[in-house]
Amino acid sequence: MNTNNIKKQNSHLDLTNEKVQEVLFLYKDYEEVPYISPKRNLEEWLQDVRIGSESLVPKRNMIRYEEDILPGHLILLWRIDFGTFTSISGYPKYFEYNYGINGEQALEELLEKAYARELSATESLQHLNAAQLKAILKQFDIGGFSKLNKTALMELAQEKISEEQLIPFVKVRGYEITPEGKELLVKYPESVDRHPKKKY
Repeated sequence: MNTNNIKKQNSHLDLTNEKVQEVLFLYKDYEEVPYISPKRNLEEWLQDVRIGSESLVPKRNMIRYEEDILPGHLILLWRIDFGTFTSISGYPKYFEYNYGINGEQALEELLEKAYARELSATESLQHLNAAQLKAILKQFDIGGFSKLNKTALMELAQEKISEEQLIPFVKVRGYEITPEGKELLVKYPESVDRHPKKKY
């Protein structure tokens, strides 16, 4: 039974559970067992693996780099670099089933390691729509915006409203990768090169 690095992503697993033990056995030759969500139906997944409709996470995706991150972290960094990833973005199934990571935890780790950063309320205005921007301007009794487009609305809000004032009204935050994060993608290009591409 493979328990290598189990506390990093799978501390929630009940090691006395027979289904959990079976999963850990499947990954016995891996450096680390992939993340297994508490919501995953292990009995169903194990059956799907047996009949070939589900497959194991590729072994190469569970080898940590010297920075103590997995290839899946790089995929998340690459995704953030498109500029559309926010605090309400979902995590596709492939993060768990193809890359063996917990997307939310991986984001926290990237932020902690300073490979990505959360944008301020002012910087995150770009992720709001025109109606939301107008609603914020109304809160501060700012007029003259009825014919403005989104870009102009953002500029008006940034000019008239401080960061501290915006914080309670901007619940959605964007993210961007840092120079250190960009260097990491350059250092380890193979994971992104192999990943199926589509526009975001």
